[in-house]
Amino acid sequence: MTLSRETTARLLISCPDRPGIIAAVTGFLYRHGANCTALDQHATEREDGVLFMRLEFQTPHLDVSRSMLEEAFAEEVAGKFDIKWRLSYATDAPRMAIFVSKHDHVLMDLLWRLHRGDLHAEVPMVISNHPDLEHEVARFGIPYYHVPMVKGEKHTGEARMLEIMGDGIDVIVLARYMQILSGSFVDRYVNRIVNIHHSFLPAFAGADPYRQASDRGVKLIGATAHYVTEELDRGAIIDQDVVRVNHRQSSEDLRRLGRDVERSVLARAVRWHLEDRLIVHENKTVVFV
Repeated sequence: MTLSRETTARLLISCPDRPGIIAAVTGFLYRHGANCTALDQHATEREDGVLFMRLEFQTPHLDVSRSMLEEAFAEEVAGKFDIKWRLSYATDAPRMAIFVSKHDHVLMDLLWRLHRGDLHAEVPMVISNHPDLEHEVARFGIPYYHVPMVKGEKHTGEARMLEIMGDGIDVIVLARYMQILSGSFVDRYVNRIVNIHHSFLPAFAGADPYRQASDRGVKLIGATAHYVTEELDRGAIIDQDVVRVNHRQSSEDLRRLGRDVERSVLARAVRWHLEDRLIVHENKTVVFV
């Protein structure tokens, strides 16, 4: 059954686990006229662990406004159970900025999926440290900003990117953006910067992982989508996938195969983020799919 995006809301919660939490949450929504249509939960331990939950509910018969529902939930449920929570509405398209360098394969895949409606987001800009892909992005009617990153003056480039984005960006996707973001930049978007790393982390971190993999004679190569932290390639992993390879394939063959994996892994990670299917806990992700 496909439910209307216009009537669907999503609630993510995490809190110390104890009896009665699920009943309290669902009971609260029932009392306000919501119909729960999907619920998934995970606890880290059988007792005294952490509870994570994702719940979807339908809103046509709510008896209060959005703001009043949120205020009541905070007072009546969240405070009682020490719940960290986020309530969102599926009809609201998150505003997503895409950063890219010269490689176009994951960028073009994302733009195609957005154009087809497979990803629900508004993309007001693509930002790049190179001018190469401006024409390709223009075909989708999206503004393209070239922001060079000069060695020793990264702060100037990052300040320009922040100026371009303003205060209205909900998530940043690094579609093979080959620059390391500073800690001060990342701190503005904690768990809101999604990166695709072209290897199966934690193996082969850093530069040219396909050459590293080829040199080691690996039998599997992969890609990893993760949230960005100040520590390079150490953020919470969202999704991974692999493809089998053998000794006959060169490092260029591995790059070609890897590009396919990168596209699919990043697309899944972005969709899960946009659909509020991710909770980060202790540098791990709980993924409700």
